[in-house]
Amino acid sequence: MPNALSEDAVVRVSDDVYSVTGSNTNWVIVKEGDVCTLIDTGYPGDRDAVLASLEAVGMEPRSVAAVLVTHAHNDHIGAAEHLRSEYGVPVLMHQEEVPHARRDFLDQVSVGQILAQAWRPGVVPWAVHALRAGGTSHVPVTHPGAFPSPGALDLPGRPVPVHTPGHTRGHCAYLLSDQGILVTGDALVTAHPTSRIQGPQLLPDMFHGDRAGALDSLSVIECLDADVLLPGHGPVHHGPAEKAARTAREHALSHT
Repeated sequence: MPNALSEDAVVRVSDDVYSVTGSNTNWVIVKEGDVCTLIDTGYPGDRDAVLASLEAVGMEPRSVAAVLVTHAHNDHIGAAEHLRSEYGVPVLMHQEEVPHARRDFLDQVSVGQILAQAWRPGVVPWAVHALRAGGTSHVPVTHPGAFPSPGALDLPGRPVPVHTPGHTRGHCAYLLSDQGILVTGDALVTAHPTSRIQGPQLLPDMFHGDRAGALDSLSVIECLDADVLLPGHGPVHHGPAEKAARTAREHALSHT
């Protein structure tokens, strides 16, 4: 089900950084002149919205220097293979996420796990929406690439990958050091249709491959110098990463 870009979907975070909301999930565009870095690509059903968001900020698919993947769940790599195969855009991620993106295995919440949680508020409407957006589609990235070297990547925004495992083994956040912006992916979110709270938090337990690891990765985020957080789900968060990570940990521990 193609998802059109809503009128208020594109949020300008700084002169060259945009957070975009699709089908209950976000992606980020980082511009530099006439090229950009695209971080995540929404659900398969968000493909048209991804292309429309590039156009909305003056870019086009061939302007994308690379797609950076926080993690290879369907709601984050939905348009990645299309951009790679149709426009030659490299798709890069942590080396431990490469086989996941190829679909050598699938480390994603199962239908059975969702059904077991169907009694919780918000789970059934979210699941229906996710199915319609392509949440169970087979969308491997045929030739995913690992980061070529440690440290800042030679891409628009000079993003620094930060390994934050737990949600998946190779999950990465991306620090835009010069702008004090942290793209947190699903290592820290600010809202989700299946959550009853708002603000910095971990996703509900069923979504994590390793919940203890996800909790540990909050300590990594806590040490990063950023005061704007762009999550994979929920609105942009303004405030120190340190405080956001502490808040997320407190929420997680109070619901253990």
